[in-house]
Amino acid sequence: MTAPRVLAEGLRFGESPRWHEGRLWFSDFHDHAVKTVDLGGRVETEVEIPGQPSGLGWLPDGTLLIVSMLDRIVLRLENERLLVHADLSGVAEFHCNDMVVDAEGRAYVGNFGFDIHADLERRGFLPMLRDHPLSNLALVAPDGSVSVAASDIDFPNGCVLTPDGKTLIVAETLGQRITAFRIGADGILTDRRIFADVPRRGPDGICLDADGAIWFADPLTSECVRVGQGGQVLDVVTTDQSCFACMLGGEDGRTLFMMTAAAPTASEQRTGHILVTEVAVPGAGLR
Repeated sequence: MTAPRVLAEGLRFGESPRWHEGRLWFSDFHDHAVKTVDLGGRVETEVEIPGQPSGLGWLPDGTLLIVSMLDRIVLRLENERLLVHADLSGVAEFHCNDMVVDAEGRAYVGNFGFDIHADLERRGFLPMLRDHPLSNLALVAPDGSVSVAASDIDFPNGCVLTPDGKTLIVAETLGQRITAFRIGADGILTDRRIFADVPRRGPDGICLDADGAIWFADPLTSECVRVGQGGQVLDVVTTDQSCFACMLGGEDGRTLFMMTAAAPTASEQRTGHILVTEVAVPGAGLR
């Protein structure tokens, strides 16, 4: 693969990238906006969000869905108006984060599960890592009704769907693993299994490639890592700052986009970058 280069800079905190209709869409959540960037590096604001946006996805008719983290809701952009599509407060224990939307318009949304920042300040990293609440992965039906897709997940974060629509794969950030589920006809997740244990790493955003491997962003090591089923590390890209999310896209699906930021100052300073590199295996699945 080629050495990573900066495609765009001047972001606050880019997250939840999605390749859609020839551009990379992403949330710049401390800038309260959903933005796009083209392959020439031109960044545009698509919609401003009152709260803190995170996960993105599209309904079958092309309507954009946006997770509003702190409100614990999913917004729907309809005729340039932001409407509440779903209220997740009944199943999300704390801030919501990433999301993936399937071909039927069902959305899967993760959440922190607890106030991680307060717990870190109170107890420190290792005690928090050893003992903390687990969380639910929410299922939002196309009509906006909400249920629990799967429970007892260890900080569910980035999600992808396999091309056949039968498997959901989710990063369990604090569990230091990536987990796969079978998707039932009703959208509920069953047959939980470990896709890959990734000890001493914290998988955040993820994407799937055509060989069935997962790329995951690791803010703990400032890397983007490609891992195969079973846990074998296949490739590693070192990033310029902490790496929080990644996506495969571009004209042939072989451009790896990586969202980085200097995390402690991300809300006050525009340290965020989008890095790109070219990889051998293109992206796959709904992501």
